[in-house]
Amino acid sequence: MKKILFLTFALVGVALAAPEGAPVEVESINVWIKAFSVLAAGLGLGVAALGGAIGMGHTAAATIAGTARNPGLGGKLMTTMFIALAMIEAQVIYALVIALIALYANPFIVFA
Repeated sequence: MKKILFLTFALVGVALAAPEGAPVEVESINVWIKAFSVLAAGLGLGVAALGGAIGMGHTAAATIAGTARNPGLGGKLMTTMFIALAMIEAQVIYALVIALIALYANPFIVFA
């Protein structure tokens, strides 16, 4: 599977290359960049949200287990859990910011 994926990415440049001496159409390049930016933003946000949800679930489960073992530390564990949840959520928000940059202020779009 890795070899097939590697060959796919390696041959993309050959498959989409223009013949030598042909004029480069900036508009068609920008259309491809915009299309792949939308795809990357959607996939990136989906993966970030999935990872954040899994991390938050593990954090809450560990806090509940710790409180069940030692109820006297429940307050400290809850405080630590909320700090951890904020850090996990911040990473998802960073992914959102990168996705918005890719969608609306894409640095790869070519201006002619």
